[in-house]
Amino acid sequence: MTLEEKLAQLVGYWLDQNGTVAPMQSEMAAGQKDAGLLPEVTRHGLGHYTRVYGTRPVEPAERAAWLWAEQRRLKRETRLGIPALVHEECLTGLAAWQAATFPTPLAWGAAFDPDLVHEVGRAIGDSMRELGVHQGLAPVLDVIQDPRWGRVDECIAEDPYLVGTVGTAYVRGMQEAGVHATLKHFVGYSGSRAGRNHAPVSAGPREVADVYLPPFEMAVRDGGVRSVMNAYTEIDGVPMASDPTYLTGVLRERWGFDGVVVADYFAVAFLEVMHAVAADRGDAAAQALTAGIDVELPTGDAYLEPLAERVRSGLLDEGYVDRAVLRALAQKEELGLLDPDAYEDEPPATVDLDSPRHRELARRLADESVVLLANDGLLPLAGGTGPAPARVAVVGPNAARPQALMGCYSFANHVLAHHPDVPLGFEIASVLDALGPAFDEAGAPRPEIVHAPGCAVEGDDTSGFAAAVDAVASADVAVVVVGDDAGLFGRGTVGEGNDVESLELPGVQRRLVEELLTTGTPVVLVLLTGRPYAIGWALDGEGPRPAAVVQAFFPGERGGEAVAGVLTGAVHPSGRLPVSLPRSTGSQPYGYLHPLLGGPSDVTAADSTPVRPFGFGLTYTTFGYDDLVVDPSIAAGGTFTAAVTVTNTGDRRGTETVQLYAHDVLATITRPVAQLLGYARVDLEPGEQRRVTFTVPTTRLAFSDRRMVRVVEPGDVEVWVASHAGTPAGRELGDTTGGAISSHRAGERHTFPGTATPRAVLAVTGDVHEVTGEDPRFVEVKVTAL
Repeated sequence: MTLEEKLAQLVGYWLDQNGTVAPMQSEMAAGQKDAGLLPEVTRHGLGHYTRVYGTRPVEPAERAAWLWAEQRRLKRETRLGIPALVHEECLTGLAAWQAATFPTPLAWGAAFDPDLVHEVGRAIGDSMRELGVHQGLAPVLDVIQDPRWGRVDECIAEDPYLVGTVGTAYVRGMQEAGVHATLKHFVGYSGSRAGRNHAPVSAGPREVADVYLPPFEMAVRDGGVRSVMNAYTEIDGVPMASDPTYLTGVLRERWGFDGVVVADYFAVAFLEVMHAVAADRGDAAAQALTAGIDVELPTGDAYLEPLAERVRSGLLDEGYVDRAVLRALAQKEELGLLDPDAYEDEPPATVDLDSPRHRELARRLADESVVLLANDGLLPLAGGTGPAPARVAVVGPNAARPQALMGCYSFANHVLAHHPDVPLGFEIASVLDALGPAFDEAGAPRPEIVHAPGCAVEGDDTSGFAAAVDAVASADVAVVVVGDDAGLFGRGTVGEGNDVESLELPGVQRRLVEELLTTGTPVVLVLLTGRPYAIGWALDGEGPRPAAVVQAFFPGERGGEAVAGVLTGAVHPSGRLPVSLPRSTGSQPYGYLHPLLGGPSDVTAADSTPVRPFGFGLTYTTFGYDDLVVDPSIAAGGTFTAAVTVTNTGDRRGTETVQLYAHDVLATITRPVAQLLGYARVDLEPGEQRRVTFTVPTTRLAFSDRRMVRVVEPGDVEVWVASHAGTPAGRELGDTTGGAISSHRAGERHTFPGTATPRAVLAVTGDVHEVTGEDPRFVEVKVTAL
């Protein structure tokens, strides 16, 4: 291969540059040649085609026909005859016109159901493979640190283990379809200061090793992921795009990753224009390539002419180019692109990207992700303790907006927002549309439904308040749907680049809710959001409060039906918070994985206790835990079991998410007051019991010691089961038998309704165990009927 042919395999080409869907796209891709010059642009070959389907609305079958013809041209008109790899975004489904839109990853976390996410990943991968797409840019494995960050809706959870298990399930599903998944964003991106996108990260090496890296390690070692994307961020002054410590040392040398590392869009050029550590594009290219970034995306701004000049002048060893080319070609070989018959078949004549299978999976995941935060008995509206309402007011800015059900990387909000005259291309019902049919589904008579938006998601216009108040005052029940408008870079209230300084609901939405509460009509508050908001006033405030509060994190194309189903009782709520519900903006960043000094105490007047803790979610029934049995002792480096009996003690069917937690009582470095070890969804009929057994490797308790060596230390470990993380590991922090935490401030107590928490002490014995070799740290769970 000539140098030009090698470099051509290391870059992408972005068609349809008339669609702006990425940060600084117009400036960074200004040098890209027009698509009409493709034969000239690709005369040496091409590594990637960037977002063939996902930059503007194109009819899938027509675009597939174009792609097959273009790949055949590359095979026949270039000297080496190598087709291009095609990559697309796929965070909430394939980001293409007419494709199914699934719940956002934050909803995956809320479902606590890796098996279902695996099925969703497989369905998305099947659609991509049918269209000739080879690589999907998902999942995001950033561990949530600060809800002010706009990209929270792209993330799964604040707990590394939940992120790792759910994200790995998605990887497996997608790659079973023959499409390579891409882990994002390696590493530490979500730790940006003050929740600001691209801001510096000040995490120490232990926090990186013990919080940010484990999900990626699980997906690499156990999931076998084939692609990784760098983070835009810099950690302690070193941009990740030029850091061989992580891109090569950790990823390849320690974990054995043998796939391809691709640049986040324009990340190579950003070394010059945003980080200011490179003198020019050639310097940026050399730094990124030697650090371990194999392919520059989305264009060849740095890896073509600037890198070629660097090599020819002798400033860069061509061996680094060869290393990356061999990786890129190995990926193409693995995907079948080097086979003689690649693209010699016919493209699909018809494509159904929103099939009954897609829609069924989207509904199941949406159903499981809806979180019931509060309920005074009003819900369910049909078949509950009171009569079904005859008249329901459905109000609020998100009540009738289908776009409010979808995240920032959905095709609708990411791309179609720039094409307002183009229809969505699939069926989607708003909460308003879905509520009447949900009463049918619940077997109850449909009420009269009236609607008034009240206000917009953003802005200070209150002129619609009067009509909303009138509608609510004349109804038996009001369903008030508030929340976010997902978008990017200043368009919308949440999404990439839409970071916030306040965690109050956007615009005048809180004022609207408070006005409606004065009517005396029972209010159900529904939040359709991409981040958790500070809504303590609605849950625990002193004044009038909603009778029930429901949280849904952008639940996708069937999300309106899922929310309506929970409201009526056609769906039993089973979602759990994947991120703590913040007390205030000033209490951030906060995570439940904090040491003793990270929580409330006598030494500070500031209270960081969340309004609702990680893992919290109510159901329409009650559950009891009994007979917790934990192995009394286990050698460091061994595996122990913990088993508990779970009983549905209520009179309705329900799903309990059993969560196993631990606390290392005494360690050589500070440890979290609670750490999730494992979890299991358990479906139970009234009076039914199940025995849930967790088989836990002690490496789930491992941490980086003072030498920065991952170890399991001997000593006592408190182990307990709970329905959320709100019950602390004990002693100074308060009640260890129920769901309460004491703030130790003027006797104030924050109570979180939940299941009592039987606990035991595990003695870890022997010498310190140094963790070496493969360590995905997965917990096995067995659920047995009694």
